[in-house]
Amino acid sequence: MEALIPVINKLQDVFNTVGSDVIQLPQIAVVGTQSSGKSSVLESLVGKDLLPRGTGVVTRRPLILQLVNLSPEDRRKAAGEENGIESEEWGKFLHTKNKIYTDFDEIRQEIENETERISGNNKGISAEPIHLKIFSPHVVNLTLVDLPGITKVPVGDQPKDIEIQIRDLILRYISNPNSIILAVTAANTDMATSEALKVAREVDPDGRRTLAVITKLDLMDAGTDAMDVLMGRVIPVKLGIIGVVNRSQLDINNKKIVAEAIRDEYAFLQKKYPSLANRNGTKYLARTLNRLLMHHIRDCLPELKTRINVLAAQYQSLLNSYGEPVEDKSATLLQLITKFASEYCNTIEGTAKYIETSELCGGARICYIFHETFGRTLESVDPLGGLTTIDVLTAIRNATGPRPALFVPEISFELLVKRQVKRLEEPSLRCVELVHEEMQRIIQHCSNYSTQELLRFPKLHDAIVEVVTSLLRKRLPVTNEMVHNLVAIELAYINTKHPDFADACGLMNSNIEEQRRNRMRELPPSVPRDKGAPGDGTQDAGTGGWRGMVKASKSEDGAYEEKTKYMTSLPASPQKGHAINLLDVPVPVSRKLSAREQRDCEVIERLIKSYFLIVRKNIQDSVPKAVMHFLVNNVKDNLQSELVGQLYKSLLLEDLLTESEDMAQRRNEAADMLKALQRASQVIAEIRETHLW
Repeated sequence: MEALIPVINKLQDVFNTVGSDVIQLPQIAVVGTQSSGKSSVLESLVGKDLLPRGTGVVTRRPLILQLVNLSPEDRRKAAGEENGIESEEWGKFLHTKNKIYTDFDEIRQEIENETERISGNNKGISAEPIHLKIFSPHVVNLTLVDLPGITKVPVGDQPKDIEIQIRDLILRYISNPNSIILAVTAANTDMATSEALKVAREVDPDGRRTLAVITKLDLMDAGTDAMDVLMGRVIPVKLGIIGVVNRSQLDINNKKIVAEAIRDEYAFLQKKYPSLANRNGTKYLARTLNRLLMHHIRDCLPELKTRINVLAAQYQSLLNSYGEPVEDKSATLLQLITKFASEYCNTIEGTAKYIETSELCGGARICYIFHETFGRTLESVDPLGGLTTIDVLTAIRNATGPRPALFVPEISFELLVKRQVKRLEEPSLRCVELVHEEMQRIIQHCSNYSTQELLRFPKLHDAIVEVVTSLLRKRLPVTNEMVHNLVAIELAYINTKHPDFADACGLMNSNIEEQRRNRMRELPPSVPRDKGAPGDGTQDAGTGGWRGMVKASKSEDGAYEEKTKYMTSLPASPQKGHAINLLDVPVPVSRKLSAREQRDCEVIERLIKSYFLIVRKNIQDSVPKAVMHFLVNNVKDNLQSELVGQLYKSLLLEDLLTESEDMAQRRNEAADMLKALQRASQVIAEIRETHLW
């Protein structure tokens, strides 16, 4: 299991190259108040003076410290790789690439220089970490993060919210569920006031990943000791409480080496805490951290492996969506144009690769417009809408001129039916408009769902949209003209010999004949049934009215009776034989119509309704066909050639295939991250089951 920590270090190195923290790796985060001895604890673990020391705020950037234990064999191998390193201990920074530091004073100076480069030289802090790797045969394998100390009052050029900034920075590292929290507290302060334990409990309330370290055991007041604290009687910590003794500032000034300080620490513990000496001190802390980190890595490894594989799949998909860099621009442009045209036609046909599930789209929506929207709109048009009985009667009178008519004039039917048929033009043109709008929406659908490559080239996308929109705009007047002509054709010739219309007339004639017979039966016996017969025969012979509709010759008596009723309903003439001009006679809206007028209006209304239904059926059938031929199919057939003709030009190649500014950068970042994830997956795959136990 000792091999697990180097595996995590390898993973850390892999992800450091892409500068990303997408994977939360197991590590130990050191938390404590300012000047509580955090950096001193780390130096004791390393066994070397390598961290900036002093009073006040010293650690101003997170320091990710990887300790790598070198066996003699590993050292010989590393010496060969690093061009013959003579020292048995050395360090490497991520930001200095492959530079080797064998002098630990240089490492400390480099940390100070790098801190000042980012954070300034007057107490400011930064969240950007410094990565340092220490190779030594005297260390255990560990990955630690030294964080800035918790502070309350801003000093120097620190901002007023320095406490919040540091707290957020600490929480960012210890909130990682794969991290172990090393809460450092000075022994000469009250354990109950420990800011480190307080912050640790916020993210780890159960204490499953918190280890407490008590520093400065030798600085406690005379007559007091830390026995209760170290035994966990004051505040229990699940992973344990370990006491250590650090070097004082005087020891550091006097160049007291760490190895000597560890010997003095051991002597102090044996003298002051003999029963706890074997469970405290720097060496025990190093072994404990090493053991905790190994077990923690073992527990986190399965989830870590799954996470890496999932991310690798996501970044592979992302990289595929960005596409490959363009080499042959001419072929790429032709391919994109062809693919767009194909996807556009497929969306209309319903064979597109990406089928919309949330709403109707493409050809399905056009079908819905034809048969639901347009069909229902036509069916909702009342054949007699906007036409009152008085309007019909007025039209009949106007068509007769100054002479009173014995029969309904044919011209009145034509005028009225044309007026009603004209009302079908507006919904027909609206149908064309709706189909045109849907064809426009298909452009966006193809851009978003079907051809992701177009998003790489915004100028090409805009140009394609412009060409297709222009083609649709060009076809719209032609289609409107055709639909207008369809209605005009119906208005041009009122075909009263239409088979369906003739059937309706025959049925209506039978109904009228039946009504006439019923009225004849109701006449009183005193009225001769053959009265007025000679007068009507001559009139019927010359009429050009609805032959077969009002057949007066079959009912001469009835015609005379109707004529009598009609004549009695007119105003009395002041002079005998003087013709009355119907135009000068106002028609009261509310007056009761005579039987003759009611019959005439009823005949006209029934004929209008019958003929209107025939025309509506024709329009309902012919308009969708016209729209499909002149608009939809025409655009489908000519789209490819139009796009190629407008865009496939050598002068436009460079401009159209210019990627968006950040696309190339995002592609490179995704490729680097994918390589890192694949490398990380290989590193984890090298772990054998035997390593876990």
